[in-house]
Amino acid sequence: MPRLAVGDLAPDFTLPTADGGSVTLSDLRGQHVIVYFYPAAMTPGCTTQACDFRDSLASLQGAGYAVVGISPDPTEKLAAFVEQEHLTFPLASDTDRTVLEAWGAWGEKSLYGKTVTGVIRSTVVVDPEGRVELAQYNVKATGHVAKLRRDLKVA
Repeated sequence: MPRLAVGDLAPDFTLPTADGGSVTLSDLRGQHVIVYFYPAAMTPGCTTQACDFRDSLASLQGAGYAVVGISPDPTEKLAAFVEQEHLTFPLASDTDRTVLEAWGAWGEKSLYGKTVTGVIRSTVVVDPEGRVELAQYNVKATGHVAKLRRDLKVA
């Protein structure tokens, strides 16, 4: 599966969100957008990562970054995740994996020593013009947001 690289035009999407609405990437033009892909809501690693984004949201927004999380979970599960963890940014549902595939976040990966097909934990930062500013694949759930903040020079 091809991955996005710096300078690529980020594929546009419109996906349903946990709050019953939807999010469209092109509607966020004019600001930086952190799009992160995670395997499954309410699992330990994904909860750690989502809570790290939640806890860093004020500083990220203060530096001009919006955050959108995307997984193949149905919106009902995402809504429960948002409520349980008090998440304050949009979580979008990509049940048919179209966006995951277009962004290079779906494919073969190693899980407990076995090769499986699934969500590749990834983060892509899109610039205000809709181009990829940073693309990180196979990231770790723990410590990723802190590393991302360092990479983006967000205090």
